[in-house]
Amino acid sequence: MSDAVSGLAPRLDGPDWPAAADALISVVTNRLHSEVSRRGYRTALRQFLAWHVAQGGGPLSRTLVQRYRVVLEGRKLAPSTINQHLSAIRALADECAESGLLDPPTAAAIGRVKGVPVRGVRAGNWLTRDQAEKLLLAPPNTLMGVRDRAILGLLIGCGLRRDELANLTFEHLQQRDGRWVIIDIVGKGRRVLTVPVPGWAKTLVDHWAREAGLDSGPVLRRFRKGGWLVYETTEDGEARPAGMSADAIADVVSTYARPLGWDLAPHDLRRTFAKLARSGQAPLEQIQLALGHQNIQTTQRYLGSELDLADAACDRLGIRLER
Repeated sequence: MSDAVSGLAPRLDGPDWPAAADALISVVTNRLHSEVSRRGYRTALRQFLAWHVAQGGGPLSRTLVQRYRVVLEGRKLAPSTINQHLSAIRALADECAESGLLDPPTAAAIGRVKGVPVRGVRAGNWLTRDQAEKLLLAPPNTLMGVRDRAILGLLIGCGLRRDELANLTFEHLQQRDGRWVIIDIVGKGRRVLTVPVPGWAKTLVDHWAREAGLDSGPVLRRFRKGGWLVYETTEDGEARPAGMSADAIADVVSTYARPLGWDLAPHDLRRTFAKLARSGQAPLEQIQLALGHQNIQTTQRYLGSELDLADAACDRLGIRLER
């Protein structure tokens, strides 16, 4: 049972329901690794609980969640958005069951509420090789620009998610089998990944590290508007440059893509990695391993595939960066 919610009333319809709701939301979102997912779940659960109380409150039930799904569909939300809301509610029901606020059969019934089917496949955005090289050359030769080029290089060259990149430290960068790789970084779903790094991307990181005087801790650091590094005080009382958030990384991508006429997000550069690697004849299973997709363990088991560090997917991008 979770101590944070063990004393809450299951109806959540009393005068103290906002505090009770916030406690539940905190417990549910703390189970997630990605800050982006935590933010999405917080929004979904606050909207659901507010609607629940506006409807008169009462215990959670499968019928209640099904009614709310109809409400979400009536808002003309995208299927992926509706499904995220439902996933958050399932996680809430699961937490309530573990905390003794909801009987397990009811929580299991809520867990069986079906999501909205996604029809067709969303293509998304990605860049050609020439466009990728153009984007990589867009940052200026300032200290911030050197950092931003390293950001773009790691997103395109390694296919990292923005949360993974925000959590990247110099300690993650190690040599294996004669090449640089990102070792044991925690990805989506708390899966531990090892990701090969192309030589040109490592060169961009080295340039940034050398110019910023960094050799440990987070690879990426924050800047003020005037171009000065932001410092934070450690537990030992030392001042060190502060790390970047996932949202700040997204801002970097849009800052350089927009003047080029492109509407890009970090995930589009991850998609670019996959597209360019595949067009360079990288084996599909190697791309899946590098990206750390959810079913990669199944892929490895059925195909007998292991990460090939001698012929990694990132080596097939075809990018040649010269300045």
